[in-house]
Order: sequence, then C-alpha cells, then structure tokens
Amino acid sequence: MKSRMACCFLLAAASALAQVSYQDLLKADPNNWLSYNGSYDSRRHSLLKQVHTGNAHQLVPKWIYHVPGASHLESVPIVVDGVMYVSQPNEVYCLDGRTGRVIWEYHREPALQKGPNRGVAVYGNKVYFGTPDAYLVALDARTGSLVWESKLAEAKEGYWSPVAPLALNGKIIVGIAPGDHGMNGFLDAYDAESGRRLWRWNAIPKPGEPGSETWAGDSWKTGGGDTWLTGSYDPDLNLIYWGIGNPAPDFNGDMRKGDNLYTECMVALDADTGKLKWYFQFTPHDVHDWDSVEIPVLIDAPFPSRDRQGAVRKLLVQANRNGYYYILDRTSGKFLHGSPFVKLLNWADGLTPDGRPNRIKGVEPTLQGNKVCPPTAGATNWMSPVYNPDTGMFYLSALEGCGISTKSTDKFRPGGFPFMATGYIESPEEPWQMHVRALDMTTGKLQWDHKQIGSRSYGAGLLSTAGGLIFAGDDQGAFTALDAKTGKPLWHFNTGQRISASPMTYSFKGKQYVAVTAGSNVVAFGLFE
Repeated sequence: MKSRMACCFLLAAASALAQVSYQDLLKADPNNWLSYNGSYDSRRHSLLKQVHTGNAHQLVPKWIYHVPGASHLESVPIVVDGVMYVSQPNEVYCLDGRTGRVIWEYHREPALQKGPNRGVAVYGNKVYFGTPDAYLVALDARTGSLVWESKLAEAKEGYWSPVAPLALNGKIIVGIAPGDHGMNGFLDAYDAESGRRLWRWNAIPKPGEPGSETWAGDSWKTGGGDTWLTGSYDPDLNLIYWGIGNPAPDFNGDMRKGDNLYTECMVALDADTGKLKWYFQFTPHDVHDWDSVEIPVLIDAPFPSRDRQGAVRKLLVQANRNGYYYILDRTSGKFLHGSPFVKLLNWADGLTPDGRPNRIKGVEPTLQGNKVCPPTAGATNWMSPVYNPDTGMFYLSALEGCGISTKSTDKFRPGGFPFMATGYIESPEEPWQMHVRALDMTTGKLQWDHKQIGSRSYGAGLLSTAGGLIFAGDDQGAFTALDAKTGKPLWHFNTGQRISASPMTYSFKGKQYVAVTAGSNVVAFGLFE
C-alpha cells in the first residue's frame, strides 16, 4: 500500500483543506460536491447558475486527467474547497480542481480490479472507499496516508465492495456485492474515527426472523440481496434509505418460492441502530434480475391523497429497474403512486392499491427463451436520476427495449462463482435505446423525451442545476447539456470514451466547473474565457 504526493505547493493546498463536518454535509454548500449524490436527499440539483441556458454553448474543457490503467471509470468526483477526490478499484487520486494536477495518489495492494468502484466519501479529514477484497479503507485526506482499514467480509467467499460510502453523523455507511453469486447482502455502519463496526443489517432474514417465511426451505442461505449502490438519508427522521438487490439464483425462482424478502425492496433503517423501520418490495419473487438499488430521491412536496389532500409530505421517489415509477411516504413506507415510465413493458399490467404488481402470466424466463420487457438491463439502472424543484420535474436515464430471458438449473458453489441459473440477451426485435426523460414528479406523466442517438446499452447519470440545465452522458462518450424545461439540446462535447458515471458540478474562486469521469479520464468543463 502506498501513497505518492506531488509538489510542496499542491501538498500545502491539500493540507489547508477544511475538515468536512456533519454540519457541512447537512447544508450541502453548492460550491462543493461532498457526497456521491451531492446531498443527503440525493436530488443531484445544484444551486450553481454561472453556467445557464443562455451560455451553456460556451462550455469548453478546462482540464483532463488520465487515470493510469483505468478503462471504465464509474466514480463520481467529490470536491471540497477546490480539491477533488476520484477513485477506481483500490486507487484514490487527489487532484487540484482548477487544473487537474495530482496532489497525491493512493494505491492499495494487491491491485485487484474486480468490478467498478463508484466513488469515495469524505468526512472529517479522511477519505473513505470500499475495495475489491471487501475492506472499508480510511485515508488522510491531506496526504493520502492510510489511517485504518476494516474488513467487511471474506473476499475468498466472493464478496467485494463497489459502493461509494455514505458519511453521516460520526458514521460511515457501506454496502456489499455480489448477490448474483448467491452471497447474502448486508449494510454496515462503521465509526468514522476508529473503523469499529457499529451495526450490521442483514438483507436476508434467518429462520425465525421477520420475513424468513418468504423463503422456501434453506433457500435463504444463498438468497443474494446485495447493497451495491449508495442510498439516501433523512436527518430529521434519522432514517437511512437503501435499495436492495435481486434474489439468487437470478432467473430461476423454482428453488426459492415465496416473495424473498428483503430482496427488491426499499428499506428504511434507523441510523443509530441499523434496525429496520419499514420496507417496500417493488418486485416480489423477482426472476428478472431487477435489482432495486436505484437511487431513492427524497422530496418534501404537496401530494394529493385521501387522508391529507394537498398537504406537504415527506416523499421518497424511485424509478425502478422494473419499469415503474414509485412514490412512497418515507415516514412509513406507504405506497402512494406508481406508473410506467417506459413504453415497452409486458410483465405486469399495473399495480394494486398497495403497490404490488399485477403480473402477466407466462412472462418469465423459460428453457427456450422468452421475451421480457424491460430486459434484465432494466428500464433504468445505476444511472442517478435528479429532481429539479424549479420545474417540479423528476429526470432519469431510461432504456426502451426487451430481452430474451432463459433459465436453467444451477447449483451454488462457494468462492464467488455466478449463481444465476442462466441469463438474457438483447431482443433483436426491440433493440435497446437510451433516453433522457422528464416526468411530472407527482403524477409520473412524461413531460419531455430526449433520445440519446449514440446510446444503445447503458447511459450515464444526470445532473440538474439552477441554471436551468440537465447534463447527461452516453455510452458513445457524448456529454450533453439540455434545457430542463423543454429537453432541447443546448451543447454537447464528445469525450471520446464511454460515460458510465454521473456528472457533478462545483465552484472555486468564483468559477463554476462541471466534471464527469469518461472511460479512463476525468474531464472538467467551464465557460470559455
């Protein structure tokens, strides 16, 4: 394990870095980008507006940093007072946010490259990240020196941690993968100062625990339910909201009959104890590999309902991989609304009053192969959505298309082997196409649709700004600024590499930057001068 530091001038700049306190995370200064989704509510809406609809066409690259050895970055940069932290598996880079110059870099050995790394958390004077061998690591934010590391799980069993941790009042929250290998998921909280584990919530209940009745026989032992994408936090309720992944084996549910809690759920956990307060299951007994880890967006807004007509409610909004847009009451988990956000949807013909899907018989994987819409890739996926309070719209990356899903028998093998009982391919009759879509937040009705011409598989996450802009990327490297009200493209830049991460924005010395990781590069844009 090693950390390399750049020149004294840059080191001095990093050493002067103000500590990130819990109060800093609560107020989310728009000049900084302090967490994976920018704020605890995960709206990804910045109040910066130096770049706006009238001048977005003047954006130019200000600097590009090439991450050595990287090929497919999914990290969202974190910026504190002009200092940027970006990661890939087992590596963290501290950069000058004005120039892209390296301040320090940290390389953890062995240099495993299992899966992506989606970013770091910064709290106090430390940087935290998960590793391919299932550790949570804390570095000194000023120098990149190792402070501590805590073992999450046994890597030799197949566990790893791609998730960007969530920092809150003295704690670091971190998830785990991979449920597709029959590894049971959990969510952990660690003491930010010492690395001591404070609590663990297990996604798969053991016999006798609430929810265990939803698993047939011993199928719970290899039930999956991983926690591989960052959740949200409501400090007033002191609740953590986290999406849970699919059950295993993915495509054959015959050996795990039942609803399979708490897979495909949104869960609300007490931040102090990790105790489950409520859950909502989007896809009971999933056989399509539709992980429900998509980002939960927290919104306080008037919402029509029978009990409180038009009153402001604490809402949780999620666009789910299964093709439905959901609104829940985040104090109780009560289902309030659900509607499709894609046109190609054939597995259910609606939702019951309590939000359970009305499944269409026969739309499931078969030995010969069966058409399922949306495909396993999902109507959306890890690509972060946004909410703009100025327009009242919820924006997301959506995929139109179908898959041909097959199933087979499978046997769990310890050691991190796939336990999926076969898989899927793209439907030749409904080829995939990515879109950026704007929905009315309270109704889910489509407001505008932007077809990403170059994007055929996975897109990237989004960014909203008070300048009236939505930023989006695609798998062909195109980075685009759209008018938030109309969806009209105002500017684009071809980064030359696939964009699989969410953009972010920050300001330093009076200048706004918009940054995104693209392939092996970090690219920062600003207005032409």
